[in-house]
Amino acid sequence: MNVALYLRVSTLDQNPEAQRRELEAYAARHGWDVTAQYEDIASGSDRKRPELARLLEDCRRGKVECVLVWKLDRFGRSAIDLYHNLQLLDSEAVRFIATSQGIDTERSNPVSRFLLHVLGAVAELERDQMRERTVSGMRRYQADLAANKVGRTVHSQSGKDLPPHRPKRIFDLNEAKAMRAAGFSYAFIGESLSLCPSTVYRRLKEVGTIK
Repeated sequence: MNVALYLRVSTLDQNPEAQRRELEAYAARHGWDVTAQYEDIASGSDRKRPELARLLEDCRRGKVECVLVWKLDRFGRSAIDLYHNLQLLDSEAVRFIATSQGIDTERSNPVSRFLLHVLGAVAELERDQMRERTVSGMRRYQADLAANKVGRTVHSQSGKDLPPHRPKRIFDLNEAKAMRAAGFSYAFIGESLSLCPSTVYRRLKEVGTIK
């Protein structure tokens, strides 16, 4: 079986070699060939992980049979992010192993299916919290609009000014950009952020994410 290693360290002064040695040793013990390695330098909250995006794209193209990581938190910056990534691997029949935690999503392993169900529940909780923040943002916008009848522009968290005559839904644009970079469809992103897919497409095109 060909496997890919994914490594992530938080800052430039951290060394990924300890992760690399453990993952390579794990693959060697099982007689697996390490065909590719992907390495990002990013904090746990950083949305920019180009090597992770490249890995997920290679998984979609059938270039990877199994992904090895050191710990589960290396592979996602939040529960919903992690769940999206694991869902993508599962849909492509790509096995995922977090070597230091004994986590293995091999389909014949019932524990792996339970893990995905638990992560799905946690991800749904995060989505609910995001929706609550969206509603809160809209209420704040409406309050600001009512308090500024002279027509002052209200600024949105989505990165685009909201003219008083045309309120729009407030959402996390960076979240949408990161999900699209990871390969998720506009429909899936829209469902996750409680948006119309056409809104997702239009905003990403406006900020240059879509050429």
